[in-house]
Amino acid sequence: MISSPKLNYISLFSSAGVGCYGFKLENFNCIATNEIIERRLQVQRYNNKCKYESGYISGDIKDQKTVQKIFEEIERWKKNEGMAEVDVLIATPPCQGISVANHKKKNEKNRNSLIVESIKLVSQIRPKFFIFENVRSFLNTICTDVDGVDKKINEAIEMNLGGEYNILSKIMNFKSFGSNSSRTRTVVIGSRKNLNDITPYDLFPDEKSEKTLKEVIGHLPSLKNMGDAAVSDIYHNFKPYAPHMFEWIKNLKEGESAFDNENPDLRPHRIVDGKKICNENKNGDKYKKCSWNKVAPCVHTRNDILSSQSTIHPVDNRVFSIRELMLMMSIPNSFRWTSVNEDELNLLSKTEKRKFLTKQEINIRQSIGEAVPTEIFRQIAEKIKKKLLKEHSTIAQINYIIKKEDLSVSKNFVDFIKKNKAVYDLPEVLKISELANTKRQDHAAYYTRQDICFSLINELPNLLNKDEINILEPSVGAGNFLPLLFKKYKHAKKINIDVIDIDKNSITILKEILGITKIPKNFHLNFLNDDFLLKKFSKKYDIVIGNPPFGKIVQSKELLNKYKEDKFNQRTNNIFSFFIEKASRLGDAVALISPKSLLSAPEFNLTRELLTEYNFKAIIDYGEKAFNGVKIETIGLIFDNNKKKDQNVKIISYINNSVNILDQNYIFDKKLPVWVIYRDNFFDSIFQKLKFNVFNVFRDRNITKKHTNSQGEIRVLKSRNINNNKIVNIPQYDSYIKAKDLNNFSVSKFLNNNNCILVPNLTYNPRACFLPENSITDGSVAILTPKNGDKINKKHLEYFSSDEFKRFYMTAKNLGTRSLNIDSNFVYFFGIKQ
Repeated sequence: MISSPKLNYISLFSSAGVGCYGFKLENFNCIATNEIIERRLQVQRYNNKCKYESGYISGDIKDQKTVQKIFEEIERWKKNEGMAEVDVLIATPPCQGISVANHKKKNEKNRNSLIVESIKLVSQIRPKFFIFENVRSFLNTICTDVDGVDKKINEAIEMNLGGEYNILSKIMNFKSFGSNSSRTRTVVIGSRKNLNDITPYDLFPDEKSEKTLKEVIGHLPSLKNMGDAAVSDIYHNFKPYAPHMFEWIKNLKEGESAFDNENPDLRPHRIVDGKKICNENKNGDKYKKCSWNKVAPCVHTRNDILSSQSTIHPVDNRVFSIRELMLMMSIPNSFRWTSVNEDELNLLSKTEKRKFLTKQEINIRQSIGEAVPTEIFRQIAEKIKKKLLKEHSTIAQINYIIKKEDLSVSKNFVDFIKKNKAVYDLPEVLKISELANTKRQDHAAYYTRQDICFSLINELPNLLNKDEINILEPSVGAGNFLPLLFKKYKHAKKINIDVIDIDKNSITILKEILGITKIPKNFHLNFLNDDFLLKKFSKKYDIVIGNPPFGKIVQSKELLNKYKEDKFNQRTNNIFSFFIEKASRLGDAVALISPKSLLSAPEFNLTRELLTEYNFKAIIDYGEKAFNGVKIETIGLIFDNNKKKDQNVKIISYINNSVNILDQNYIFDKKLPVWVIYRDNFFDSIFQKLKFNVFNVFRDRNITKKHTNSQGEIRVLKSRNINNNKIVNIPQYDSYIKAKDLNNFSVSKFLNNNNCILVPNLTYNPRACFLPENSITDGSVAILTPKNGDKINKKHLEYFSSDEFKRFYMTAKNLGTRSLNIDSNFVYFFGIKQ
């Protein structure tokens, strides 16, 4: 049997390696681990974390020498171990400037900016996944970003990494996710966008039943004497403290604090110059015994003293032992704190044990208090491993299965799902379902991957304060959005989802597919086999989300007329335009996948005019990356029907892996004929210096290869013939028609018009020349004619071939690859210098 390949990780601010020990338990290789405190790093060596000694990197991550050592280890693993790339990067930067437990906060912005060093490394290394963990208030804390601007950490993460990663943050109390103590933290997980069908939701730990303190440590023997340790466990020890404090806590019961003692002399205090000064109880849980029947308290770094937060055993008059703390933090017994074997330590005399603990205990206790519970990271590692190492069927394999099992028949597919629930995971079943649906082409419906669904759902409002949330999926298909909606709104009070599909078989199959996933109890699904565009709705929805069909209605004029009823845009036959109009009326928030041509095509001019009045939250440019095997450019639109002005819009680009925030009025500028989502200062500089809206445009699509010959009186120029201010002759390419056939084509009206400019149509390499005598063009060339009598010269045309204009034109085209026609909108951008 061939063993599975090992995955790998890098750990930053790793302390003693307690948290990322969970990755070791799941058989991950540690490429490099960075910690500034040498004694913490030494603990990692005891646990054989790294294969190479050079992988243990002690130093400040802000020091370029430290960063260089990390990159050297990556190269070492690529050279020596055949590693292709880094799988996971973990960063748990210090939180003293953020934590509510720190009452000595000063200006910690520079310390908080350590997260920016992590962001920079993620950006440079490009691991498949990254994990950030810190205190609850982490994301709202100010840091100094890579651009030198102070901003919230959440914004810094999103702006720097959101272009390349799908990112999800959760505030979690680890006690509900497999750890044995209360610890409310923020966890941020990013999954690289080229990892198809993987989302951060897939990687967070599962919710589990909470354990009481007694269930966790109640089996350990009681310790009564200071300095003692259990005979068989040196780490189950009674740490000594000032004897006078014993009187303060000896009579306390579970849950009681020494500050509640009736006798003032038994309340925590200190003597200064002979006077008793009472101590403050800032957090309300100092000198307080914990309760057996509650979840273990949060473990802090100062877990060695009575005066810290929730450190006292429920019965014994002592702080929790190291072993108890390990159990509370789900640290397994296999974790080593020293080079000496634990069995050997237990054979030491009492004196030798106390000597050992005196030297090692503070480092151990602080390491535990700084750590992420091992079980939390172990679960994340396990989930990453399952996702990355699972073998998925290829399209060819899926098509073979579809043919073999005749899965295009609805009943066969339902039977197939019932028999193979344990074989295929949900994304694979969804993919098989879409490929087996022979009507998907008729309905212009394509398989929407889970990572693409995530990109939309992650931008939806939380709405968790509402008593009831109503969601509509207007073209549900195989239900690709539903699993992530279940996860996002799992903790909402009540969710009603109406799912609609015009295809009855899709609804039947969807019901069976949902048997694979767990539907939370707070969700109610209403299945509707109906035409969304014709259905009359009696209510509005909080959210409308989906991937509606694209394409024009050409088969039924009667149906087209019905779809157009009460629509603002009557000039298009594209079914998507009707979907988005109706969705905008029904939903308070709308999230839809759209053809990218919506940004600019003349047929959507009125649709854009309508949508401009809405409040856009985000536009996601997928380019051609949304649908595997389908060459179509798409975008994601997320907006609400609050008609506000001056709204910032998040532009997320899969093309250049970027996130930008732009003013809605800026990208929807009414002076422009299209929406320009990549608009920037460079674009504006060109826009200000040129005169635009100079030309009309014409293209003759009727001339095809069957009409042309290699000889003739009238030359037919094609795109490759056009160069900068000249015509290029190309053997076996040049075409002609006979003069007697000229009047068969509308382009004949431009014959010998020396004021016509020729520009190749489908290109990012614009160039122009004047129309020569006895020549016309086919549809691959656009003919531009001045509108207002402007005198066009060769210098004007030469500019269209310049790098400056190309860059400007690409921006105007929104970096498109398919919608490159020079139509009545895009001809606007062929400006001339005044």
